[in-house]
Amino acid sequence: MHSVKYGLVLFLFTCLNLAAGTRHPLHVSTTEINYNAKEKALEISCKIFTDDFEAILAKVYKQKIDLARPELKKNMDELVKKYLISHLHLNANGKAVPLDYIGFEIDHEATNIYLEVGKVSFLKAVSVKNTILYDQFDDQMSILHIVKGNTRKSTKILYPDQTFTANF
Repeated sequence: MHSVKYGLVLFLFTCLNLAAGTRHPLHVSTTEINYNAKEKALEISCKIFTDDFEAILAKVYKQKIDLARPELKKNMDELVKKYLISHLHLNANGKAVPLDYIGFEIDHEATNIYLEVGKVSFLKAVSVKNTILYDQFDDQMSILHIVKGNTRKSTKILYPDQTFTANF
C-alpha cells in the first residue's frame, strides 16, 4: 500500500511539473527587412503576438490598450509608432537611418507593423538593434530576415543579445 501511495504522489508530481512547463509560452517576434532597389528603400515589417504587444504598451505607456478597436486607431498608431521607433534601430551601410512609421494591422492573433527607410541608393550592409518586448520578457526571441534581391540572411536573436549585421 505504501508503494502505491508513493507511486501516486510521484505520478501527480510529474504531471504537475509537466503542466507547469506548458504555462510558459514562447515569446517571439519576427522582423523582415526587404531592400527595394527600384524604390531605393528598406521596407520593414514586424510581427508581434497581439496580447504580448498590448501588454507591453499598457505597461510602458500606462493606459488601456486595445489595438483592434477602430475608434482608438489614431491613439494606438501613436503608441505603436513610439514603441517601435524606440526599440528597433537600423544602420544601412554603416550609417544610422531614421524609420518612417507606415501603420499597423491585426492579423488573427498577431499585429503586423510596417515601417520604411527611404533614400538608400545601394545596400552593402544592414545592422539591426532589436529590443522589441525585451522590457516585458527575459526569454524573448527575435527572428530576423534581411532580404536583398534573391539573397536572404536570417537569424534569431535571443535575449539579452540585441544586434545582427548582414553584409551583402
